Amino acid sequence: MGMQADHAQDRAIADDIALRLEKLTELSVALSATRDIPHLLDSILRAAKGITHADGGTLYGVTPDGRHLSFDIYLNDTLEIYQGGKSGRATDIAPIPLFHEDGTPNVDAVAAYAANTRKSVNVADVYHAGQFNFSGMRRFDEQFNYHSQSFLTVSMQDHDGELVGVLQLVNARDPVTGELRPFSETDQRFIEALASQAAMAITNQQLIVRLETLFESLIKLINIGIDEKSAHTGRHCEHVPELAMLLADAAHAVQEGPLASFSMTEPERRELWTAGLLHDCGKIATPVHVVEKATKLETIFDRVHMIDTRFEVLKRDAEIRMLRARLALGAGADAAQLEALEQTFREETAALESDRAAVRKANIGGERMSPELQEHIARISLRQWSGPDGSSQPLLNADEVTNLQVRAGTLNEEERQIINNHISLTIKMLEALPWPKHLRNVPEFAGGHHERMDGMGYPKGLRGDQMSIQARVMAIADIFEALTANDRPYRSANTLSEALQILGGFRQRNHIDPDLFDVFVRSKVYLPYAQRFMRPAQIDEVDESKIPGYTP
Repeated sequence: MGMQADHAQDRAIADDIALRLEKLTELSVALSATRDIPHLLDSILRAAKGITHADGGTLYGVTPDGRHLSFDIYLNDTLEIYQGGKSGRATDIAPIPLFHEDGTPNVDAVAAYAANTRKSVNVADVYHAGQFNFSGMRRFDEQFNYHSQSFLTVSMQDHDGELVGVLQLVNARDPVTGELRPFSETDQRFIEALASQAAMAITNQQLIVRLETLFESLIKLINIGIDEKSAHTGRHCEHVPELAMLLADAAHAVQEGPLASFSMTEPERRELWTAGLLHDCGKIATPVHVVEKATKLETIFDRVHMIDTRFEVLKRDAEIRMLRARLALGAGADAAQLEALEQTFREETAALESDRAAVRKANIGGERMSPELQEHIARISLRQWSGPDGSSQPLLNADEVTNLQVRAGTLNEEERQIINNHISLTIKMLEALPWPKHLRNVPEFAGGHHERMDGMGYPKGLRGDQMSIQARVMAIADIFEALTANDRPYRSANTLSEALQILGGFRQRNHIDPDLFDVFVRSKVYLPYAQRFMRPAQIDEVDESKIPGYTP
């Protein structure tokens, strides 16, 4: 009978070890599968409790300054206490100092001892252990009418030996009788193995978080660089991802029609957001005088003032001619002759002022320059004036005429090519990065915001069916932000209704995705964006029935 009992006990022990190994394996799989750190910590502590049949446990983290142990999770089955972790209830226990005021390591508190020495502590009965200060535990027992007895405390450290945390279990119970018992040597070995795995898992997740934080900081660094070059472009980089997410979320919510099958997971949303932040990163290499060109004649300064000076010279010359003519008439000139000279002078001066006003008007960029004004600039360019060396020169040189006759905006063709090149550089920069799997589409999303549905966009000339929905979302967000921005140096901001009118024109000309445009208007994506980023004076009444290309 004794031999059979021994065999039964051996089998029970073997079964228990097999069960613990299975739980340890399950935990290993779980630890590698989650990126949620609170969930990760919960899993670690619950697995440790289950393996050792402990009644309670605490998982301590290390504070950012490395000088305290914080109570990240606290569990106790008997007292039905669950704080920290996924519970949503913060722990109400003060952190344990790892060092005394004089800088020496704290080895009085058992958790601090394990943390500082990296040694496991297995106490059979805390009320009969004199090495450590258990006064806090005793106060806890008195407050909650609880009896703490066995303690197992194990440090968690990463591959470099850096402290990650401390795992502490209390009151091991016999799995059959439920009686309190000490933590066995087997318990300790299993928890040490678990603590090692847990430390690696926590370290990996913290590393991922740190890398993501570093990555986001690098994105901000790029945008700071662009912002320092052009405050206008910098805000564009911030606003476009906001608008892109509003439109993408609205498309995600569509239940019928061409976009009914479109959906985005949380990682895909993050991917689009990242693309939005980086969509203009190539502008970091665009010359400032092109990005900030507020008027057509602006380079380092606005050259319209040089032309103003030439007009003043022409007016001076007209006055000199008139005065010389008066002198030539002599004292015998009659009133009619003098009046004729004055009249000619007034007409010349008026014509010059008219031409100067035309130059000033043409110098201001707009949505479209009239052919009449372009022709007027061409006629003005035929005027001659005497330069500082006395030679006769065109009033407007070829470069000035080219710039003043720009039909839309302020950029001439060469400058527009420089600006357009920013998207090629953006793609080149982004494709050079070793993107992780969940961000691999960032270059395509970011690089497609100047492509058009009709294939006439740039830099690749892609048609709509060759672009992802996210890239098409980016195109609309980029256009609408630019139309409503109140900080552009080259034009005043459009009102909300004006911007929607212009955006509707883009839809009619097959520049943007018609289905996304429909969602943009029908779901009123424009409204929350306007309320957040547009000036109140810009937000006027919108009559959607008058928006081109939209059917209410």
